[in-house]
Amino acid sequence: MMRRDFLSLSAAAMVPVVKEAPPIRSIDVFRISYPTKAYFRFFENNERPTVVVRINTEDPKLAGWGQSVPSPAWSYESIDTVLATYKRLIPGLIGKNPTDLAGAHQIMNRLIAPGFSTGAPIAKAGLDLALHDLAGRIAGKSVPELWGLKPLEKITISYTLNPQKLDDVAPMMAQGRAEGYRHFNIKVAPDPKFDVEMAKLVRKNAPDCFLWADANGGYDVETALAVAPKLRDAGVDVFEQPVQSNQIRGFMALKKQGALPIILDEGVVHSSELEEFIALGMCDGLAMKPARTAGLMDAKKQIEIVQKHGLMFLGSGLTDPDISLAATLQLYGSFQLKYPAALNGLQFLKGSILKKPFALEEGTLRVPTGPGLGFDVDEQKLREMRRD
Repeated sequence: MMRRDFLSLSAAAMVPVVKEAPPIRSIDVFRISYPTKAYFRFFENNERPTVVVRINTEDPKLAGWGQSVPSPAWSYESIDTVLATYKRLIPGLIGKNPTDLAGAHQIMNRLIAPGFSTGAPIAKAGLDLALHDLAGRIAGKSVPELWGLKPLEKITISYTLNPQKLDDVAPMMAQGRAEGYRHFNIKVAPDPKFDVEMAKLVRKNAPDCFLWADANGGYDVETALAVAPKLRDAGVDVFEQPVQSNQIRGFMALKKQGALPIILDEGVVHSSELEEFIALGMCDGLAMKPARTAGLMDAKKQIEIVQKHGLMFLGSGLTDPDISLAATLQLYGSFQLKYPAALNGLQFLKGSILKKPFALEEGTLRVPTGPGLGFDVDEQKLREMRRD
């Protein structure tokens, strides 16, 4: 596919362009870190670093908020690369119409071009979210309303288990139940024996839960093929990202094996490769993360593709706090997510920059309904959590 085709954007993925919208005047960048409250393999130094952006317009009453959530243990993007990326991207957006989402992505993709897929997608997601938030505030509508969709009121949330020993499983599950969770997802790989025993324990203690195993690409192909039937027999319902993203023949073999539904994650950044992977017979569904797809615009298109093909759409995240979580909930609610979402920001993180922080309600989170992404930032809390 030629680069100009990669940069072409479907009208179905866009919000309405308001020609008289006040142009972008400036973009502020804030380094925000959330303390962690439990062990999670992807974080160091007991914190979850993020970058918050605020897009300001020539109308001082109109601004939009976004958030980038990099993790170098998960991808090549870090706080430092996001901050460097913004130095290159932000000048290209100044003076532009903030409701022209397609135009903004064309600018960003020209300034940082794609490699195999979208370049710097986690960084670009922060700006995309802020633009969606601002477009909604200008229109006086939530993002789902901009799309012409009516979202669910609540999203059921899954509790993440990443124990370091099997004796930790039961206490972790008890803690999850005490907080209102009824469904569980497990982090597996590289030890298949440990993983199968963990799955058995979870299924024994939660016979009716949706049990989701995520390997984050941690098995080799031979091990993944051997462990998939054992995980199925242990009670697992779906198998996410069993091998590294470039193991295309491995995914095809696992899909053909049919032991468990094979769910893609890390390897899908743009809708163009999703279409290709589906055509190759690599998957039974997709674990969506708008934080790794350069934001909501292409994430929406990817869900539409998955649903068109009758495949599974699962909701996941990058331990998203606050702004990123709000966008994710709106996206999943808009497309009537059927399965418990692996959104573990509230489980692992402390603190919030919102005036009204998200709170679990009997294992669910409410989909925000206010203008834009549906929240208000508490700028005093923002100042307190800055790490600049």
